[in-house]
Amino acid sequence: MTSKRREKAAHLRKNKSGLPSTGKPDFLAVGKLHRPHGLHGEILMGIQTDFPERLQPEGTVFIGDEKEPITIRSSRPHSKGLLISFNDYESRDQVAELRNQMVFVRTADRPPLPEGVYYHHQLIGLQVITDQGKELGVLAEILETGANDVYLVRVKGGKDILLPAIDEVIKHIDLQSGKVLVHLIPGLLPNQD
Repeated sequence: MTSKRREKAAHLRKNKSGLPSTGKPDFLAVGKLHRPHGLHGEILMGIQTDFPERLQPEGTVFIGDEKEPITIRSSRPHSKGLLISFNDYESRDQVAELRNQMVFVRTADRPPLPEGVYYHHQLIGLQVITDQGKELGVLAEILETGANDVYLVRVKGGKDILLPAIDEVIKHIDLQSGKVLVHLIPGLLPNQD
């Protein structure tokens, strides 16, 4: 490994959050690099996006905590992931330097979603209010379950609330005002009939 390549690999491992001062991410994780495959610079990438088709040759992704830009040379489906290769990484040994690194795309480059469908990062931090006007707290986390997502609402000075992301409960999401309007069906809150 050349010293320039060692410096680049070390640079990729440094810790940076990728969050600008606004709290909105500049980058979204789309995968994680696992192990080299074959002899010609391919590496297995676990997919963490609903849009793996955007990871095409000549496209740019960003690797590691430092978000180092890198150009995709090739990508193809493999098992539950992708076999991907990058320009300037021609051999197994070279691409092994990227093992266990996260792969990101710019938030600005994300594909548009249909109306009423949101990226998780758009929802985190929204104020959750009941259809009766009561402020419950802040949407702090989205739990992905088999049936539907579950929104974890952080209640200031109280216990967290879990709300199923179903039409009966989540009535309206307004990104402009930063609010989620919910209807509390029986059993969602402690001591609720």
